[in-house]
Amino acid sequence: MRQRMAGLVEQVAVAAHRRAEAGGGPVRELDSIVAVLRADYGGEPGEAAAQPAAEPDGDVLAGVSEVFELDPVDAGLLTIAAAADFDANLSMAFGLLRGLSAPARPSIALALELSSIPTLAADGFDRLGPDGPLRRHRLVEVLGSEPWLGRQLRVPDPVAAFLAGSEQSDPPVAAMRSFPVPIELAGTSMVASAISNGVPLIWIRSAAAAAGNSLAAGAFAALGLQCLAVDMRRCPADADLLSAVASAAREAGLRGCGLVVTSAELLGEPATVAGLELLERAAVPVVAVGARPWNPSWLRRFPLAVDAHPLAITDRAEVWRTGLGELAEADEGLRHALLGLRLTPEEVLETARYARMLADSQRQPLSAAVVREAARRVGGSGGTGVNRIAATAQTGSGPSFDDLVLPEHARQSLHQLVSWARVRDQVTARGPLRGKGSGIAALFTGSPGTGKTLAANVIAEELSIDLFQVDLSAIVDKYIGETEKNLEKVFQSAEALDVVLFFDEADALFGSRSEVRDSRDRYANQEVAYLLQRMEQFSGITILATNLRGNLDQAFSRRMSFIVHFPDPDPATRRRLWQSHLRQLHALDPHDPVDLDFLAESVELAGGDIRNIVLSAAYDAISVDEPIGMRHLAVATVGEYRKLGRRVPEHGFLPA
Repeated sequence: MRQRMAGLVEQVAVAAHRRAEAGGGPVRELDSIVAVLRADYGGEPGEAAAQPAAEPDGDVLAGVSEVFELDPVDAGLLTIAAAADFDANLSMAFGLLRGLSAPARPSIALALELSSIPTLAADGFDRLGPDGPLRRHRLVEVLGSEPWLGRQLRVPDPVAAFLAGSEQSDPPVAAMRSFPVPIELAGTSMVASAISNGVPLIWIRSAAAAAGNSLAAGAFAALGLQCLAVDMRRCPADADLLSAVASAAREAGLRGCGLVVTSAELLGEPATVAGLELLERAAVPVVAVGARPWNPSWLRRFPLAVDAHPLAITDRAEVWRTGLGELAEADEGLRHALLGLRLTPEEVLETARYARMLADSQRQPLSAAVVREAARRVGGSGGTGVNRIAATAQTGSGPSFDDLVLPEHARQSLHQLVSWARVRDQVTARGPLRGKGSGIAALFTGSPGTGKTLAANVIAEELSIDLFQVDLSAIVDKYIGETEKNLEKVFQSAEALDVVLFFDEADALFGSRSEVRDSRDRYANQEVAYLLQRMEQFSGITILATNLRGNLDQAFSRRMSFIVHFPDPDPATRRRLWQSHLRQLHALDPHDPVDLDFLAESVELAGGDIRNIVLSAAYDAISVDEPIGMRHLAVATVGEYRKLGRRVPEHGFLPA
């Protein structure tokens, strides 16, 4: 920049001489400032005045000019606009040349004069107008509402800092910065070829757990190019989304690298769709990664659209190996569990980092349990219209298959469901499910208290993901069409966050369609028809629970991967339930022992009811500071029967 500044000093000297000949302006002060500037930049009278915008080798501005396609005159205008921020003497000279007595930025008239551009020529309007490269790429701003020639030129601070050699990023861009893992995937060569052929915008649709970010970064890496990646979800609250997009495109151009924009679906909203046009007109190749398919209404020209897929098992293993080192291979159980987690490569590395921090804070070695807990925390999030049942606070304290007391056929079905969920990405990659969603749906049927909700929690824990229990009160709406909209939001959140979506009392939403007798029947049938279609397209894990299977529409049975019946417990199962719940109590009365055989035979209740009895007995015993004995269980059993509105069995429970 020193040679450019030296050339600008001579341009200022020429302008000062012109004013001296016209008999106006503070000539003596200008002469003194020019003398100081010549001493600072090593210039001599007349030197470099004829070619102020020369591009010497190694000049920062030369690289900027190449990326943003600035010709020597544009580069000179950029130098003039930035000079006031680089040198106080030049800003004072600009003020004096404008007839002011204080430092000032160059006006458009002064910038055109110093660049030898006539003010009446169209060239000035073309170069400094909104469509000129300087303003289109936001390298220069025009300030003020004065007549055109009186407005001022300003270089934004991030641009000035870069021209001065600073490595600092624009604050909004730094806040949005992300670091995707470059991986060579199936679509890498296609995206890389499009970039090298000058395609201005590439849209990668990346659904839940798909490696869209890695595909984009891998394409730039395949070409030997660096890329700047920003996540639109991290746009600061006090920043405008469109300005943040423009800043990201400008910074990528300044640093001479490609741009990857993740969460780009946010730019498809009506208020921000202009951001996609900014990306299309960027000076560098742009790859936008969004969760939605491209909408033709967003831009006049359809960009290259590519679908990203989840990582193949070999790629996923390699990323886990990068994050966890030898542990990913040494622990066979951990390796099997990790490969089933639907995490993006970035989430895998973040899970590994968080697991190490968690292990250090708990002062325990890095283990499978710690990694699974980290995966829950990294992959979890909130949702609308659902009650999030998050991962347990303490590692390994969540429900497991040991807490389920079920017949063997039901347990096998649940184990099979978990196994399918872990390998569904590999199954989908081999192609047998094309045309349908890759999701897994299960129907749990049985009486209240038989363990349906507990089983749903166990499945979520085994898969190291959160359970989203649909809140019917927030979903069902009396207005036509609103229920479907609310459900669509739930499905989209579940797909994006990779959770187990749990519909309890499912017959309230998935009821049988009936003959249309009036408008209410027609709209009710439309809701069921929508659910049938959406379930088939859903790529996540859905569990429906109902007490009365006959109330569900028969068409749902075909869409179920599993139908698991939770039967009322027989005496042997009830004995195991009593044992399971009582095992958790540490203060049993040895002088009033619990008769498990008697309880199993006489108390014909479901597991949830037995749990309530044990809990009630614990409260009663602890409130009087006594160990829990058979007497407390007898009183609690009578209370539970009465609460359920059922006749108390005459087997020694009633007091004499």
